[in-house]
Amino acid sequence: MSHHTYKHIEVTGSSEVSSDDAVRNAVESASKSLKNMGWFEVIGTRGHLVDGVVKHWQVTIKIGFRLEA
Repeated sequence: MSHHTYKHIEVTGSSEVSSDDAVRNAVESASKSLKNMGWFEVIGTRGHLVDGVVKHWQVTIKIGFRLEA
């Protein structure tokens, strides 16, 4: 039976559109340098307010990926 070893990192994506878009931006950026990504977990969400209106989202996620043997 084979086994796998996993590693995870934290990255923060940002967006002026939505928190979901911030997550997508983080995953897309990470995928440019990481292989074998398999999951993500949202671990923090922040926003920037201007005059009582949300202007910017920041979402920190943990991304898990399988290490190559």
